[in-house]
Amino acid sequence: MSVHTGSASTLESVRSNLVGLRMARALEMLDAMVKGLEQGELSPLEAIDVLLSEELTMRENRRVKVALMTSRLTQIKTLEQYDFSFQPSIDRNQILTLAHLGFIERKEVVHFLGPPGTGKSHLAIGLGIEAVKAGKSVYLATLAEIIASLVKAEREGTLPGRIRFLTRTALLIIDEVGYLPLERGGAHLFFQLINARYEKGAIILTSNRGFAEWGEIFGDRVIAAALLDRLLHHAVVVQIDGNSYRLREHAALMPENLKTAAAGKEKRMGQPRGRPPRQEARSVLA
Repeated sequence: MSVHTGSASTLESVRSNLVGLRMARALEMLDAMVKGLEQGELSPLEAIDVLLSEELTMRENRRVKVALMTSRLTQIKTLEQYDFSFQPSIDRNQILTLAHLGFIERKEVVHFLGPPGTGKSHLAIGLGIEAVKAGKSVYLATLAEIIASLVKAEREGTLPGRIRFLTRTALLIIDEVGYLPLERGGAHLFFQLINARYEKGAIILTSNRGFAEWGEIFGDRVIAAALLDRLLHHAVVVQIDGNSYRLREHAALMPENLKTAAAGKEKRMGQPRGRPPRQEARSVLA
């Protein structure tokens, strides 16, 4: 038995309205919905629901895609793709709790510390993607990139504007802390940024260096202590102790002296680091 679907003129009117509303996906699905109605496979309400759901899904996918590009999260690494079995030192439940994004609401700082190749950036990016999906504003950059942009802004007289740009996102992801030497004056500029974001926005940092080495990283123990004072207050520290995921298939090719050096650094990172924060770095499971 056929379902009455209205005249051809009514169908054309629906098409015209969908075009006017810029509902491209619903327009693509319209003929299939009409066919489903005629064949009794769908009720009118079901057809409307499918049209709206398809349109909403397409718009949400488009929003996320644009937001990921704006956030500089162009290298897609999701939490679902992370191999927790390869890094048993990581508490999977802790990461999944972080994925609920309460740390963003509380404007906390999350530190991922560990040797190269253990997935610090992957986890940071994965949390950033979850934040974008939830409609949060995110910005990702390496420490070297951030400091270079601050140095350039100071030189051009636009430093306040650049700091405002880096403080307005709900989540700032700072990758590769301690990997590259800083530009001259970079530590003071970075402190200005962290001071501006303090208790106003969430931050994720990744580093292969322990907090005790921050004086060396930033070339100024006083600045390093002031940074840690703010970055360890309201903080979650995730220590990753494991082997490089990137070298898992070629571990035997790694020279022994580099293995020994990496093991020594890993051991040092597990020891107490830096000056005491204003309050204990909290566990998300507490």
